[in-house]
Amino acid sequence: MVDATPYLRLYAQRRRAALVRQDAAVAQAHQLRRLVRLARHTRFGRDHDFGGIEDVPSFQARVPLRRYDDFWREYWQPAFPNLVDVTWPGRVPFFALSSGTSSGTTKYIPCTAAMNRANTRAGLDLLSHHLAHRPSSRAFGAKMLMLGGSTALTEEAPGVFSGDLSGIAVARLPWWARRFAFPPLEVALLTDWEDKVGRIAALAAHGDIRVITGTPSWLLILFREQARLLGRADATAAELYPNLDLLVHGGVNFAPYRAGFEAFLAGSHAELREVYPASEGFIALQDETPADGLRLMVDNGLFFEFIPVDQLHRAEPDRRWLGTAQLGTNYAIIVSSCAGLWSYVMGDTVRLVSLDPPRLLITGRTSYTLSAFGEHLIGEEIEAAVASAAAMLGLAVTDYSVGAVLSDDDPGGRGGHVFVMEFDGTVSAEVAQHCARLLDADLARRNDDYRTHRAGDYGMAPPRVVAVSPGGFAQWMKRRGKLGGQNKVPRIINDDGLFADLRRFVGDLR
Repeated sequence: MVDATPYLRLYAQRRRAALVRQDAAVAQAHQLRRLVRLARHTRFGRDHDFGGIEDVPSFQARVPLRRYDDFWREYWQPAFPNLVDVTWPGRVPFFALSSGTSSGTTKYIPCTAAMNRANTRAGLDLLSHHLAHRPSSRAFGAKMLMLGGSTALTEEAPGVFSGDLSGIAVARLPWWARRFAFPPLEVALLTDWEDKVGRIAALAAHGDIRVITGTPSWLLILFREQARLLGRADATAAELYPNLDLLVHGGVNFAPYRAGFEAFLAGSHAELREVYPASEGFIALQDETPADGLRLMVDNGLFFEFIPVDQLHRAEPDRRWLGTAQLGTNYAIIVSSCAGLWSYVMGDTVRLVSLDPPRLLITGRTSYTLSAFGEHLIGEEIEAAVASAAAMLGLAVTDYSVGAVLSDDDPGGRGGHVFVMEFDGTVSAEVAQHCARLLDADLARRNDDYRTHRAGDYGMAPPRVVAVSPGGFAQWMKRRGKLGGQNKVPRIINDDGLFADLRRFVGDLR
């Protein structure tokens, strides 16, 4: 196989030089003007007088915030699946299926040719940053393992397909990149997740894998299966992937997994890099260290707005963009894109940690707050507490979910939180109780409302930790028909029925 890394290195040098010179606010203003100009003759463009938009304020005055249900009802559903000149010029060839993590409702997100090109450029940016930090890397000298959902697509209409974003990515791989794709197409097409992981594990043992991408929890399942086949429960990356250069992760907060992955990579020369891809577009990626945050993709077909989370449900919230956003505020991120999304509420929350260049941390989901008793915990606080408790106990977290249990379920008459947690190994009831105490103390330090409600064990019962055997969450997701690389275990579950189903599954409820 021809090593394409030297060619990529030339591109990386030019791209990194351009990024050094980039003015992010200017780039974003340019992106908005270009998007509006291209879409001015669409139905959406005519409805919102795109011809009269000259700058960010005039755009915000004409285009209100919308969520998926608004777009589906007003613009996409009436013409689905043949969307032609509706919210983006031309015909939409793909729809990325996105399941609501907490609700499970399937969404059809338009994925245009322009968006596919933008996603390819984002992948090249990621590799550019990798090569800048690892000049001797030979990442494109062999295979790239992409652990995603099935690449099989459903033909909704002649020439219009829907499926996992990973399937669309494989279908649209540039010709020069297809030779590097792993697993083989016949395996990538499999819909049975367990069969797929088993086959990938067996094939990878005989392949030269240089890059791995996937969601952390599903990657752990793959690595565990490979270790089982090798007969070594503690097998590391150096044994399983001796030539690995880069491991790319994204989709969930990495903090609870970091210790486990760093141990897995010990003795390997591979580096970890985080990405923030979404069905709505490729939002950000790690260009420097994890502590620096993820660099926003400001010149790649997306325009971003930022709404303070506590204002999101106001009729006229304070709509910021990179020219006016502030550091340290917890924002809901809003996107307008070359796929025909306009001031679209993604549902993610972020905090900007740098403006030049613009970098952010993902803090959670707008729906990912836990406040059944007025404790007002956000996803970022819970993720940090879980990571801290696990580190103090010397444990690696594979997956977890947390929800509120109301007083009717509590023999003591008070409600509280139940953490259903899966560790990389079996833990005793005593360790689970210790973990619960550490979580309680950590959350009280981070959140004044939580501390007040927990004071004296009066307003809320102490949290409980229910430990799940390894593989437990995968089995629950399988039973729900959600097993696979594009599906995520819901972190904070506010749906009482869904949380009760999980608790029954793990034996915490009859």
